[in-house]
Amino acid sequence: MVDQNAQIAWIIDNDEIYKYGFCKYVEVKELCARVVAFSDGRKAIRFLTDPHKAANLPDIIFMTIEMPLMNGWEFIKAFEQIKAKIDKKISIFLLTSSISYQDILQAQNHPDVTDYMMKPVDSRQFDFAFTSELSKKTA
Repeated sequence: MVDQNAQIAWIIDNDEIYKYGFCKYVEVKELCARVVAFSDGRKAIRFLTDPHKAANLPDIIFMTIEMPLMNGWEFIKAFEQIKAKIDKKISIFLLTSSISYQDILQAQNHPDVTDYMMKPVDSRQFDFAFTSELSKKTA
């Protein structure tokens, strides 16, 4: 189990059922202190750039690639522009049901992407992502 120390995870996905399941899984397994859900990348970027919300920034983000309004790659591009102003290292995991080789290569070669996970994500993958990434932040 991870030392929660007010660690925050975000799920960014336009699928309400997936977000609900993710939030419930994290809550039941006690993988972090709090989960915040967003339905698109634009809302998440607005949150990240709001100076009044600096104390509530995530330690880890799980985000689907395919979304309307702002997809995962557009989020990553916007994140690149603002990350220097964020006083926290945020791990980003991309989630997708696509087997696009281009997406896999792009994720593997992007410095802001921690990992690329295929949906449906196995519970062991989530557990490992949380324990490995969040334990780095408490070490």
